[in-house]
Amino acid sequence: MTAAQSPNPTLARWNELDALSAVRAILPCNGSHAWATQLTALRPFSTSFDLTCTADIVWRALPASDWQQAFDSHPRIGELHARAATAASRAFSIAEQSTAQLTADTQAALAAANRAYEEKFGRIFIVCATGKTAAEMLSILRIRLTNDPHTELLEAAEQQRQITQLRLRKWLAEP
Repeated sequence: MTAAQSPNPTLARWNELDALSAVRAILPCNGSHAWATQLTALRPFSTSFDLTCTADIVWRALPASDWQQAFDSHPRIGELHARAATAASRAFSIAEQSTAQLTADTQAALAAANRAYEEKFGRIFIVCATGKTAAEMLSILRIRLTNDPHTELLEAAEQQRQITQLRLRKWLAEP
């Protein structure tokens, strides 16, 4: 039996929770209540692989309004507070931005670029920050500022999908 096929203790416990508790438990991995509710309704999952694959399918099928709810659960790059985040979601964000190596100049440039992004697209900039420096994220932000709104929405949704997958794997690894 491979790791993808073996039972995961966190997944087994989650499969046994009542629906409301299950939604609360998995919500920090994404931030969209619709995503968490739909994923919960599809339980039980036999393997972590089944869960992570289904999480992608549910995410991609959601409307942009539900994507926005997930985006709102993140702090701006270079900041620690989000519009709507759980304590667990904040902890994920802090860990994801931990390699950012922020300098005062980079932080100021990120703040200005974040403002420009929000003015253009009406939401915060979402990037899978894990392993990226602040300078790398600033460069990505500046490039993405050249996108048209539809292209950028799809890119933001893809970045959120990647973040969700990382968070699911961390969550599943918890004892």
